[in-house]
Amino acid sequence: METKLYFLPLMLLCLILPSCGGGMASQKHAERAESLLKRSAMSSENPALLPAETWSLSTSTLTGLQGEADMAFILRSLEEMAELERAGSWIQGMALTESGLRESAGDLAGAVAAAYKELLWAYGLGMIQKVQIENGLLNAINTKNDKKINAAGNAMIAFTKEKWSEAAAGLAPLFNEIDEPDGFCRWMMLVCSLEKRKLEKSNSSSAEENKRALAAYGSIRARYAPFPEYWYRGARAFSGAIAADYAENCINASPNGPFAEECRKIIALFTGLSNEDGLVIKTKKEIEAIISMSVNSGNPKHLDSLLPLVGLPDNPYTIFAVSALRSLTSVPRFRDYLNGQAAASSGRLAERLTYICRS
Repeated sequence: METKLYFLPLMLLCLILPSCGGGMASQKHAERAESLLKRSAMSSENPALLPAETWSLSTSTLTGLQGEADMAFILRSLEEMAELERAGSWIQGMALTESGLRESAGDLAGAVAAAYKELLWAYGLGMIQKVQIENGLLNAINTKNDKKINAAGNAMIAFTKEKWSEAAAGLAPLFNEIDEPDGFCRWMMLVCSLEKRKLEKSNSSSAEENKRALAAYGSIRARYAPFPEYWYRGARAFSGAIAADYAENCINASPNGPFAEECRKIIALFTGLSNEDGLVIKTKKEIEAIISMSVNSGNPKHLDSLLPLVGLPDNPYTIFAVSALRSLTSVPRFRDYLNGQAAASSGRLAERLTYICRS
């Protein structure tokens, strides 16, 4: 039972996260995930934990000295969690359950990685700060001096600090041969590769390697749809319309998260706007949400946050916002609000609002 203490500080950090806002899944997938979490919790009350020297890993299985039934349950649960992630379901606490299962199987490095996945997801949503991630990993390392835990924890601290070469060197020997093609550690290694190449001078060989890395990165997007940092790193790695698409997905996943501001600037660059203009860019999903909130509450003041966007030079997001606002002018309360804003504005914003009110 000694190994159960390894990740307690890290898990306690995750447990302080707000209980609301953590689930991103359809009702069907949420119920399936909750059922899986309950079954995993019940089965792990008295786990047959192993010392590190008794376990091994192959490309598709975890093996140890546990009973076949216990190992079959762990493998089945891990496979089900992977499928839930591929279906777009990220339920708060699911990665911690994965961490416990991997720990029970003796996969200590994988247990650290799964707990880290929960922390990175929470960071991407703006629920915790980077310093909390680093402190959690350091707590896990310092609780007991285990070689696998230390190696995994240090690699992930390097990843958090964006020390890409150090992170890649630490991750490769731990996960390169065992992780799934779209697994979390594979994603981290792809990020290291793409970010390192942004810092290096390109040549023909590195350009070809970068092309392969980008193709691999794009192929795993289904598993990371609600994961803000997946989209952020892709927005930085790709260019043109693909980068803008990744940036928009990042914003949609976490509009107020730590990556949203840079992603708005990436969209601005693609549409020919300035970085400063990018600060007021809103995605189509955000525009729809603001208008829906305003209509449902009957309060036109909610539309105030769209006015800076309406005043920008021509771009797809401004045009979408103008079109959406025109649909509201049939409602007297909203028409009066827009007329009032037009009268109080000047320049391009006044012209756009006047055009909207002519509908």
